[in-house]
Amino acid sequence: MSVGQSLRGGIKWLMVGNMGMRLMEFAFGVILARLLAPADFGMIVTIQVFTGFAGMLASGGMGQSLIRAKEADANDFNAVFTMQLGLGVLIYLIFFFTAPWIAAYFDTPLYADLIRVSTVVFLMRPFAFMRRSWLNREMDFKKRSLSELVATILTGIASVLMARAGMGVWSLTLSGLLGALSTNIMLARLTPLKLRLNFDLDIMRKHSAYGFKITTNDFLSYLTREGKNLILSKLAGPVFLGLFNKGESLSRIPNQLFMSATVQPVFRAMSKVQDDLDQTKYLFYRMITLLMVYTLPLYVGLWWVAEPFISVVYGKKWLAVAQPMSILALSGFFLNIMHPCAVLLDAQNRLTQEMHALVIRLIVTIAACVIGLKWGLTGVAWGLLATHVFSAAYYYALVLRTIPTRPGDLFRAITPGLALNTLLFLAFAAVHLLLGETPLSHPVLYLSLMLLTGPLVYLLAVLYLPIPAISGESQRWRKQLQAGLRLAPKILK
Repeated sequence: MSVGQSLRGGIKWLMVGNMGMRLMEFAFGVILARLLAPADFGMIVTIQVFTGFAGMLASGGMGQSLIRAKEADANDFNAVFTMQLGLGVLIYLIFFFTAPWIAAYFDTPLYADLIRVSTVVFLMRPFAFMRRSWLNREMDFKKRSLSELVATILTGIASVLMARAGMGVWSLTLSGLLGALSTNIMLARLTPLKLRLNFDLDIMRKHSAYGFKITTNDFLSYLTREGKNLILSKLAGPVFLGLFNKGESLSRIPNQLFMSATVQPVFRAMSKVQDDLDQTKYLFYRMITLLMVYTLPLYVGLWWVAEPFISVVYGKKWLAVAQPMSILALSGFFLNIMHPCAVLLDAQNRLTQEMHALVIRLIVTIAACVIGLKWGLTGVAWGLLATHVFSAAYYYALVLRTIPTRPGDLFRAITPGLALNTLLFLAFAAVHLLLGETPLSHPVLYLSLMLLTGPLVYLLAVLYLPIPAISGESQRWRKQLQAGLRLAPKILK
């Protein structure tokens, strides 16, 4: 199978898995938002700042090293597993004994018990992590996607049942442990990898060298992403953080649906052809083009329907989320440039340059967050949007120094998505003007008409507008629709 075929197949299965997981997470999230208080979500986000950081250190970036390596056998996987298991035990013990201090810092005694229970996951994490790395290396994303989808469903059902039973924030903590356990069980049955202890120091050093750089960059990226949550939790409280985090997470849904489904397959494909800069350049710009085509319509839609969407789906107690969500939806365009840049830099082992970019990004993000707090939720949202604009430009400057390319190539890559979404924006604007004050007075009607108009206009544009860069995608969609139309009468019979 060619790199292109493996790449397309991997993306397809990750898309299926991601869409299924995001839909399940969204559905369960809506139910939980109505059963729990914003403060419950704020407490979990605060704890995740610490546990997420520790999880990143536990992985050590060595999973990426195994995926990128030209050769890796069972001995490599077992040596890395041994290191990760040892780190997992150490991290759990550190959290167990330091939990009371963290709780005292935030003046919330409940944090101590929540941390001690939630960090049990570090004892299970190495088993699942190694098997996921094996599936990623083999580009067998079907098994990975199915296991993650089943785990998401089990976790969601458990969290809702616990929340209905009045367990509050514990419903989020305990359901997460159940999800981790079920993931381990399924991956153990789906992969042939037999994990054993292997103390081969040479193998450990080999993967640690690349893994250390990945971990350093992941650490800086994590501080950038979660540092704002820590600041907001300390300076504004869990209610403010719960509201802001909900708005940010909703604005990232398009990114989660498509970006995470493309990153690992494209990283593996770029790693295979890392010495062929022309092929690397093609994969890079192709990733940007398709991300623009498939994610921008969702961001445009979120910008238009933010307030009625929150009012109808989540209820009035979450209405403050709408404006920051619509502001952060504008970040989607810049994320579609920044993330492909990061994938290319990782595949080319330009991790030191990326490290410098992450330090600058961290400083800018923290400054924007602190300054934005003066204007509340919307101020923080505008500040983060500014950091995404800056980061996209900085990362692309690094790409220009890594492969033979010019800014004009980027312009050609984003043009198809911009053309299609300009048309979509105008269609939404026409409906909005036609309905007048309906977004506030009749939100269900407004949402219904927007959901009918937007997808129809965009689908027709993708299928029939003469845009050479996406002609292959248009043909594939037309074939899929024709096959569906031929199959429909048989199903109805």
